[in-house]
Amino acid sequence: MRTKSLTALLGAVLSISTILAVRAQPPAPTQTAASLTMPLWPTGKMPGKGPKEGAVEHAMASRGDNVTRLTDITEPSLTVFKAPGTTKPTPAVIISPGGAYGLLCFDKEGTEIAAWLNSIGITGIVLKYRVPNNMQGAFQDIQRAIRLVRQNAGDWKIDPNRVGVIGFSAGGHLSARLSTNYDQSTYAPIDAADNQLLRPDFTILMYPAYLSQGGAGLSKEMRVNAKTPPTFIAHTEDDKSFISGSKLYHAALDAAQVPNEFLYLATGGHGFALRSKSEINIWPQKCKDWLIKQKIL
Repeated sequence: MRTKSLTALLGAVLSISTILAVRAQPPAPTQTAASLTMPLWPTGKMPGKGPKEGAVEHAMASRGDNVTRLTDITEPSLTVFKAPGTTKPTPAVIISPGGAYGLLCFDKEGTEIAAWLNSIGITGIVLKYRVPNNMQGAFQDIQRAIRLVRQNAGDWKIDPNRVGVIGFSAGGHLSARLSTNYDQSTYAPIDAADNQLLRPDFTILMYPAYLSQGGAGLSKEMRVNAKTPPTFIAHTEDDKSFISGSKLYHAALDAAQVPNEFLYLATGGHGFALRSKSEINIWPQKCKDWLIKQKIL
């Protein structure tokens, strides 16, 4: 009897340990399969600055932190990760990884985020935008991306009125720029997709970079007004390089009476995504709660 009780107790402890270990891990790219990958631009039709001559997209040398960093993006694309287990149209979020406009943290701030979005019933769409050193090309890419998502909403079982953006660091800047400049197309129409609206229905900014202009206020390209999409921001005070921009952006949203939530905590640093062990690791649940409040979920 004692042996059986000890065995049962040990089994329960191991089961609980396993559950806790699984919960401690960030969503991995293997948790979901890409439905499709499509180029943003028809052959020969990409506007603006292209890649440097002889450039070939590649993963950069490992830094020992289990992050895949891509650079020299020659063919911008969308990779669609459909929310599983649903036949109804779902919300969709275009994911812009960070990397200082020099590279893309493609798994940590891309495919892993798509897996998390899938887990809460949202189709995640990872944007591979032009890098390095091509901010205007990247902006053209995200404008084209939201138009393609809306054009393909029927085929991808997406609700075209619940299409949002999430961006990390430089990707946060890119998402904020789209959200405040949706009335300014940056390229001539190419096909029917370019008749679609540019304004996201909601915006999620994760430790966004470059929102302020050297301590002199909000960047002029951040044209916040009453029509700016509802916005969720997550940032920490110890991200000294970029926290001031989030504070200014949040204040501008408040002044324009745009629904928004600012998850502002003391610690977490920069680039945490889903891998943080500090207090900012509550952001996925807080973001989900906000999406429910906004009736996106």
